[in-house]
Amino acid sequence: VAATETGSHLLDLTLVMQTLPQQMQDKHRTMSNQIMRRIVGMSSPIDDLEENSENLVTQAGVEETEDEDKIPGTPKS
Repeated sequence: VAATETGSHLLDLTLVMQTLPQQMQDKHRTMSNQIMRRIVGMSSPIDDLEENSENLVTQAGVEETEDEDKIPGTPKS
């Protein structure tokens, strides 16, 4: 009986060791895909925020040009 139990435990351990790497790889792939979807999903709101920031800067009159100082309202020389 002891030899049969030992053989059974070895079979169980062998099965676990054969399936564990694939399970880990599948989990890694799933997590990587979730992270990439979230990164892509954040892209549009960030682009919108950048555009809104640029619009606010333009409306405030603090655009930087080569001919003017960076201080708003400074007359040209």
